[in-house]
This record gives sequence, C-alpha cells and structure tokens, in this order.
Amino acid sequence: MKVDVLLGLQWGDEGKGKVVDVLTPRYDVITRFQGGPNAGHTLEFNNIKHVLHTIPSGIFRDDKINVIGNGVVIDPSIFKKEIDSLLKLGFDLKKTLFISKKAHLILPTHRLLDAASEAAKGDAKIGSTLKGIGPAYRDKIGRDGLRVGDILSNFEEKYKARVKQHTDLLTKYYHFDYEAALSDYEKAWFEGIEMIKQFQLIDSEFFINKQLEAGKSVIAEGAQGTMLDIDFGSYPFVTSSNTITAGACTGLGVAPNNIGKVLGIFKAYCTRVGSGPFPTELNDATGQHLRDVGNEYGSTTGRPRRCGWLDLVALKYAIMIDGVTELIMMKADVLDDFDSIQVCTKYKINGQLTEEFPYELEGQVEPIYESLPGWNKTLTGVTKEVDFPAELKNYIKFIETKLNVPISIVSVGPNRSQTIER
Repeated sequence: MKVDVLLGLQWGDEGKGKVVDVLTPRYDVITRFQGGPNAGHTLEFNNIKHVLHTIPSGIFRDDKINVIGNGVVIDPSIFKKEIDSLLKLGFDLKKTLFISKKAHLILPTHRLLDAASEAAKGDAKIGSTLKGIGPAYRDKIGRDGLRVGDILSNFEEKYKARVKQHTDLLTKYYHFDYEAALSDYEKAWFEGIEMIKQFQLIDSEFFINKQLEAGKSVIAEGAQGTMLDIDFGSYPFVTSSNTITAGACTGLGVAPNNIGKVLGIFKAYCTRVGSGPFPTELNDATGQHLRDVGNEYGSTTGRPRRCGWLDLVALKYAIMIDGVTELIMMKADVLDDFDSIQVCTKYKINGQLTEEFPYELEGQVEPIYESLPGWNKTLTGVTKEVDFPAELKNYIKFIETKLNVPISIVSVGPNRSQTIER
C-alpha cells in the first residue's frame, strides 16, 4: 500500500476538509502532515457545520484512525477547544486520534512573538493569523522547539527555558508589553497540555509505515495550499511549512516511493487571504459577488477572502510541483450566475507573454484571459454528471485540456451529497 496525498493547489481554502470527509470511507488511516491551527477545514453534514483546525478530517467516521503527524505544530489550548466541541457532539476521539511525539508545540509566547513581529513590520506585514505558527516553525528550524514528546520528561524546566528566551526577545528587541496576555494564554495552554496527555502519543513514522506494511490504506491531508509553500509559493507571503506533496514525506516519515495518488483540489475560481500578490484578483462588483455567493470568509479568522478568476498559470505550476494525478474542482456552483467566465491562461510580464509562474509576482503582471460561456443556471440540485449543463462540461474540458490532468470530482455545494464523481 502507498500513501495517497490530498492537497490544495491554490492559496488555501480550496475545500480540502469536505473532500477528505467524502473520501475517508475508502481509507483506514487519515493523517495531517503540516501546518497549524491557522488551517480551517470545514465539513458540513446533517445540517451541521464543523470546522477543524488541527485534527484530521476523518474523525467523523467512527472506524477510522486519525494521526497528527510530526510536521504539524499544535497549540494545546486550541486543540482542547476542538476536542471539547467534538465531545459535545458525541465524538470521543481518545481511541481513534493519535499524536506524533515529534510534532512541535506552539507556546503562548509564540503567539506574542507573532503579534510583535507583525506590528514591527508595519505596512510590510505578511498578514499572519497571529496564532504563533511562524515563530513555532522558526524555533523548530533553529533547534529550540518544544515537542509533544517533551511533555513526558522534565517538561516544566524545558518550558521555562523557552519562555525565558522569548520574553527576552519581546522585551529587549520588540519592546512589546506581554505580561498580561501571557498570563491569560498560559492558563488555557496548560489545560490543553493536560488534554494532550490523555491521547495516544506515538512514534508516528513507525506507526504509519507499519500500517502500510499491514496493507492498510492511508491518506495524507494537506493544509493551506501549494501557492503558500515556504519554498515554492509567492514568497514572502507564504506559510511556514512545506504544503506540497514532498511535505507529506517529511511531515509523516514516509519515503517518496511510498507516495501513491496525488489528489489536487482547486476552486473553479481563485481566492486568497491576507497580503501578497494575486494576479487575477477582482476589486470590483464581480469579486464581491464571488465573495458573497461563495461565502468567502475565513473559517478560522473570519477575514474576507480576496476573490478572482481561475488562474491556470499558477495552477499548472502547482500541478508540476506536486505531481498531481487527479484534479478535484470545488465550488462550481458559485459561478452559476455568470453569462461568461474568464480564465487566465497566460501572464504578460514586461511586455512578454509567459505560461510559467515567475520568481516573484511583484510589479507589472497582467493576466491574459480566455472567455468561456457560463451556464447561468443553478447547480444546487445536480447529483449526476449527466445532468451538468453543456457549458459546465465545456468549462471542465477546457481546464483538463490546458492542464493535461483529469478532473475526477466536481463539487456543486457544501454538503457531502453535492460531491459528484465522474
């Protein structure tokens, strides 16, 4: 058996949680391999909306194993809130959720450092969610991080040493007033640590490879999106981890030759949260219409998402980097009201046309569009491909031809039943 990888191909918020939830009946083990609680994976079923931040999206299936891998950074206080909310709904995860001992912890002072760093940047700020993810990954790379496994031995001593390093930075470098906020954060944080202790803490790399050897099927669920990858995204307006397929190898301890299918998710249009370049952004009534119809507001932060037409230059780049074998198109129904739909197929940079994603997007990047007829009718009640309007079939065929990868699933609404396999 191999690990199938499901990840976002745009700037995040593509609808990964819903797709994992739909696909989990086919898998024995569902994993998260990178990112932190800035991720918001929304699942909607039985007329209830569920938003997960750290926990894999397979937890609503009772017979599945869920693993938080070593590449994830965990905020114990947010983790506890997630667990508590799920307990109220009748989901007790202590037998089905496993946590890697090598996953790093987001400390209360990481959140303070995040806020101080963004404030210091002024107008040049990244647009961080201020959840401490960047500083936690920075400590990980700097070999100063605390890991879940540290909870089991001399934890208080290790914690105090890290906090001393952070508060020295806050005081001497950022001149940031932190004491009141730290006191508030710490209470909930240590309650979260006690909650983590109640779960099975594992050497996840051994666990997952043994599952594969035993013939179990595994899916790796990515967070954020390819265009936010720390190496290959629109740097520096990116996240702090590798969001691409290769991140599943390092974030789970799985060898490259154990990667199977790569399922790439994209919206039928584009969105982006926070700062950074966005070539097809629509700062007009059309962009607002996409935002309103698509309910494009962050599931974690509530921030309005920037909206624009589908960008095939960026999408083709993401497919190349990730080795995508199948595409999944989300939110086709958001385009129901358009007589015509624009798709960016090239960029014009300094007067030159290109289909390659450039080193940076700052400056004069002009999207070159091709216009396709819209279906201008509702898709909400459609449950079979045979009922797709001819214009939607044409839109799908156009994208597949340009990208040379098949679209295997089309989503026409938020519920499980509105996910149509082709």
